[in-house]
Amino acid sequence: MMPSSRLVARIDFLGTGNAFSPFGRMHALALLDGSVLVDAPPTALVQLRRVDVSPANLKHLLITHWHADHIFGFPFILLERKYISDPESENALGVHLRPGGRELISDLCRTGFPGSLDDALESGVDWSESESGELTGTDWSFERFSVSHTPETDPHGYEFIHSSGFRLLHCGDSGPCEGIEQRAPNANVVLLEMGIPDFVDSPHHHTPSDAITFAQRHPHALVLVTHNFASATGVEAGFRMPELPDSIIQLEDGDYLNIGDDGRLSLQRNS
Repeated sequence: MMPSSRLVARIDFLGTGNAFSPFGRMHALALLDGSVLVDAPPTALVQLRRVDVSPANLKHLLITHWHADHIFGFPFILLERKYISDPESENALGVHLRPGGRELISDLCRTGFPGSLDDALESGVDWSESESGELTGTDWSFERFSVSHTPETDPHGYEFIHSSGFRLLHCGDSGPCEGIEQRAPNANVVLLEMGIPDFVDSPHHHTPSDAITFAQRHPHALVLVTHNFASATGVEAGFRMPELPDSIIQLEDGDYLNIGDDGRLSLQRNS
């Protein structure tokens, strides 16, 4: 009888939809070990509450780019921490983003909640523009890399490295590009955006056909599709789920991935 592996990490997929929030999906959002959030979509608070994670427990937030479905939830997270879950600012939130991001997101907070968040932006946030580093207080480190998306949004993905050696390639919101291809051979899991159907011509997103050829090029990795343009499984409205090979998993909101100390992966479906 094969011994069971010890759980060393968990990745929650709190949302799996694209900017249009297809039927049955919220905006794409990933949470590592209940404390590392990648992006802050408008419904981030709702998504965190669905898995009973308090915003005060977030240690780090990493931003991929400036589109609204990836950053407009930040003022709400900061507001909740200031007035509800961390009013004494005992746990500063590490916010990792590109140069210019601090000013952009601070202006967003001041527009949304004038005069309410100025102190929180100073004392409640540890801002970082580093392209790589340790995520303090967690078992994760990261490397940021450029991807192919709307250039004005300064798009990037993240390679997350767990202390166990497990590697997650979070491709952000990107079409096929060299940055992803260079890092995919080292990844155990690739979280791949699939934001448009095949009949839409856009170099800034993966189509189902792009996802299929990507998985064929990198058969060693578990390919998980998020930022999906299609409605959730079982929903009749909107775009139907495309047929993909078994080597590619189209995630649903609430799915999560367990990583064992022996490298074993177990995807738990929210059904």
